[in-house]
Amino acid sequence: MPNVDLHCHSTASDGLLAPREVAYRAAGNGVELLALTDHDDIAGLPAARDAAEECGMAFVSGVEISIEWEGTQIHVVGLNFDPGNAALNDGLASIRAGRIDRARRMSAELERHGIPNTFEGAIRYAENPNLISRAHFARYLVETKRCKDVRSVFETYLVPGKPGYVDHRWADLADAVSWIVGAGGVAVVAHPARYKVSMGAMRRFLGEFRDLGGQAIEVVSGSHSLDDVGTYGRLAREFGFLASRGSDFHGPQESYVDLGMLGYLPDGLKPVWSVF
Repeated sequence: MPNVDLHCHSTASDGLLAPREVAYRAAGNGVELLALTDHDDIAGLPAARDAAEECGMAFVSGVEISIEWEGTQIHVVGLNFDPGNAALNDGLASIRAGRIDRARRMSAELERHGIPNTFEGAIRYAENPNLISRAHFARYLVETKRCKDVRSVFETYLVPGKPGYVDHRWADLADAVSWIVGAGGVAVVAHPARYKVSMGAMRRFLGEFRDLGGQAIEVVSGSHSLDDVGTYGRLAREFGFLASRGSDFHGPQESYVDLGMLGYLPDGLKPVWSVF
């Protein structure tokens, strides 16, 4: 089975490496097919594609779209779409539009809890200010020694119910899937084991996703345990989904696993890249 990584991030959203550096690192780690999937933005794709070609590594377009479903934020990855598609680009722009406002509200909430100047600190980490995110706040809070690492910042401050979390108007599931499919791509549920929903709710979500045109699910993810791989491999078979594999790499020392350093798909699943 080829070494495929179809979920990673660059400085075009909340990654630590520039798009070209992500591609070079992936090729150096033996990745044979890469998709750069920045959050709600595809600005990094041309540079990553050029670098992949220089390395002799296959590359497909990617994006990770933030949606809200029954009060839960879920991510849908789009793969192998036309980056010039107008509806997709307009949809992604609509999601990005509120991020600065959300960041200012997050900063105000953190200041109310005794942590000042976090907007100014976080924006220094955001190469693309329109995509300032919780990860940029987390890096600043680690820098100022509020927490030991990014993961503990999220657990302490930046998830629902914690002092720095604020809601944001994300896309809905139907919009995200239609943008991806309308651009000729494949819609994939990202890291499904990470969502705090019951298995009954997950089955309901997967049914809606499939009915709307979603075709695939990440079975192997950097954040998935072996048990998770088994669970979502079975669900892929049950729902007739293609199976994807992606590290969700954000940068050295800040990721579950490095680019390409993942387990392989379980036997009997049809890989999503077989339809590219």
